[in-house]
Amino acid sequence: MPKDVNIIFQIAGIGIVVAMLHTVLKQMGKEEYAHWVTLIGFIVVLFIVISILDDLFQKIKGVFLFQS
Repeated sequence: MPKDVNIIFQIAGIGIVVAMLHTVLKQMGKEEYAHWVTLIGFIVVLFIVISILDDLFQKIKGVFLFQS
């Protein structure tokens, strides 16, 4: 599979795992931990998206400035 599809599945997998952990922790009465898990999952996905955007901007810069 192409790299882009793998990244989409990776982000979706992180979302599913975080949602399950959030639900389990909330049912156990550990709402504070559930919120922390959600925040950490969001930060991990944010770093993945930022790295993808960095690659995109580098490619755009290379095209318009004729760099390799």
